[in-house]
Amino acid sequence: MEPPLLYVKYRDHTLFRNTDPNVLGPCVRVACGWVVRENDEAIWLCLDKPAERLPHEKLDPSTGLIILKSDILERKEIG
Repeated sequence: MEPPLLYVKYRDHTLFRNTDPNVLGPCVRVACGWVVRENDEAIWLCLDKPAERLPHEKLDPSTGLIILKSDILERKEIG
């Protein structure tokens, strides 16, 4: 069974470089992906994975984000 597919709008950290840090703040981003893991503090969201595993691939190869729940602005299950 596939894990739930989620839409998440969240505040992300902003790296400032060669600019005035007083004019910057967290940016708002969105992501869609499958919930791999979740606890009281964060969700692990897989953003990209193979449709079929190739013979040379490691178990469960994927790419994703760990998002702190305190930074989530909106969360919707979409599948």
